[in-house]
Amino acid sequence: MDVLLISLSFLVLMIIGVPIAIALGISSVLTIYIFDLGMGMLGINFSSGIASFPLLAIPFFVLAGVILNKAGLARTIARLFELLVGRATGGLAMVAVCTCMFWGALSGSGPATTVAVGLILFVPMMKQGYDKSFAGALIANSADLSIIIPPSIALIIYGNITNVSVSALFVAGIVPGILTGLGTLIVAYLISKKRGYRGDTKRAPVGEIIKAFKDAIWALLAPVIILGGIYSGIFTPTEAAVVAVFYSLFVATFVYRSVSFNDFLHLLVDATVTSSVIMFIVVFAGIFTWATSVIGVVDRAAEFLIHISPNAIVMIILINLLLLVLGMFLDAISISYLVMPILIPVLVVFKVDPLWYGIIFISALAIGQATPPVGVNLFTAANLTGEPVDSIAKQAIPFVIMDVIILIILCMFPELSLYLPIKAGLYTP
Repeated sequence: MDVLLISLSFLVLMIIGVPIAIALGISSVLTIYIFDLGMGMLGINFSSGIASFPLLAIPFFVLAGVILNKAGLARTIARLFELLVGRATGGLAMVAVCTCMFWGALSGSGPATTVAVGLILFVPMMKQGYDKSFAGALIANSADLSIIIPPSIALIIYGNITNVSVSALFVAGIVPGILTGLGTLIVAYLISKKRGYRGDTKRAPVGEIIKAFKDAIWALLAPVIILGGIYSGIFTPTEAAVVAVFYSLFVATFVYRSVSFNDFLHLLVDATVTSSVIMFIVVFAGIFTWATSVIGVVDRAAEFLIHISPNAIVMIILINLLLLVLGMFLDAISISYLVMPILIPVLVVFKVDPLWYGIIFISALAIGQATPPVGVNLFTAANLTGEPVDSIAKQAIPFVIMDVIILIILCMFPELSLYLPIKAGLYTP
């Protein structure tokens, strides 16, 4: 009865269009009230849900991404890649994927990457004859890399829930992120070749490439500084987020001179709004998880999963299928808080490495950002292009299939995720 009550309240609120954070909050309050868990626990859980040092990295990384976007670094990156790979078949498609990969290492957010890259490349892609829906699907899917390639907000959330080192998660996400990006490039190339999307016919002068590299050097240095500092142990991911803010302010103010004091105030507001949305989901999802845990739903769900099959491989496959389905309806942060408390005891029973599974978990959730009906990147791309979401979703199918193939490869070869963090001394299996 308790599972039915919680599920129905949450599903009804979602169906009528209530935002996910509010739906989780209302369902949590109803659960606390009906099962007499003490309404006073609501405030305690609200404050404790965000009173976490690792979570401080989220607003700082969001602010750094907003500042760097305002500084125009996405445009400089796109220009450099255009000169380097623009002559290839589907040149601008390649540029879009490469730019999304790199910008994902600065923003940590799929929708933010979709907007930043889309505003720069949609118009040029249309001028070269690319289909609008294909362009939207390409950028929406490429932006999925933002939650795999570090620094990733989703990886921070996973580390906070499971107590796995965020530094190790960041380093573990590098190879899977690059591998996923290469898969996207292959699909983009094959489709471009089939449809006749040609690249630039003129070879870029060496001097122009050097100038573009000089313009983009500050953007190229950002992930090197952030990840290099974490990799070398100079600072933690949270400290790295603060460093990223100061670095972005220096670049925007003194190098590109594109951000004034008034601009900075507006950027603070934008970053605050974005961070608040994320943190509200974190808080209410945490309360929801606590309430369901107290009344025993989490334990019963974990026991149910454990008894489905004694085979760890079968269990991983079933969980990944569940994540792919959930990704069609919920965002990555909500799924993390709703599912991981159930999965933690399951992973312990089957002796699954939590760091390795963290990359699998986030990679599966990344696919959901470009799958309907609630793929946030798809809706963002639809707003930018003016194309229907279902039209963009159809064009995204080949990319989603490739992402699933990469997910299977990551499941088959754990060393792809574990080698770098172990080599760096950040993790011991």
